[in-house]
Formats: sequence, C-alpha cells, structure tokens
Amino acid sequence: MKNGCSARLSSIIFLNTPLILLFAVKMKFPKTVNRFCPFCRKHTQHKVFTAKKKAPSPLKYGSKIRARRRGRARGSGNLGRYSKPPVTQWKMTGKKQTKKTDLRYQCAVCSKTHTQKKGIRLKKVEFE
Repeated sequence: MKNGCSARLSSIIFLNTPLILLFAVKMKFPKTVNRFCPFCRKHTQHKVFTAKKKAPSPLKYGSKIRARRRGRARGSGNLGRYSKPPVTQWKMTGKKQTKKTDLRYQCAVCSKTHTQKKGIRLKKVEFE
C-alpha cells in the first residue's frame, strides 16, 4: 500500500515541475526554399538570407540620451517621455544571450523581398 502511494506522489511531483526550455546554439537553414510569394500570388523558389544591419535611427535610445545631454527636453511643464524617472536597478538590464532571427526571402521570379512572420531565438544562423 505504501509503495503504490509513494509512486503516485512521485509522479505528481514530477508532473508539476517546470519544464526548462533550452535555446538552440546553431541552426541550419536551406539557401533556397519553395514559398508563397505575396506579389506573384503563387508558390515560387525563394532565396533565404538574413537582414543586414542598417544605420541607427535618430529615435533610438542612444540618440535620445545624446539629445537630452545637448539640452533638449529641459525646462518646466510636462516633458512627455522625458518626465519619467530613470530605470532603477531592480528592473531587468543587460542584453540577451540570443537574438531573434530576421530572415528575408527573395522571390526568384519577381525578385521582391518579404520577411518572415515570427523569428526564433538562436545564437547563430547557418545557410547550407
């Protein structure tokens, strides 16, 4: 009787433990894929590649900090986004270990590019 009870309890404890999801270190993608092209409105061959890094936007975090140091958004009254206090130490800071994939697909027929809908977290993307 006791053995049966402990077996049931251990299975219950095992089921209630949180699952640990591991991120992939490296993932291989094919160089060409047959996908639906929204411009051609049919399935065609697509070349797969990652998006290149572009010039930084003037609305990004670092540019806004430089703007504030230059003297913008100072004075009396409501200063909009500059009215908030700085992020405190208890909030999550630092960069993540992995970045989301930003894959682009270029149609072989019309040579127009479209993006993937949802990226997954990977350390490294490799095309073969």
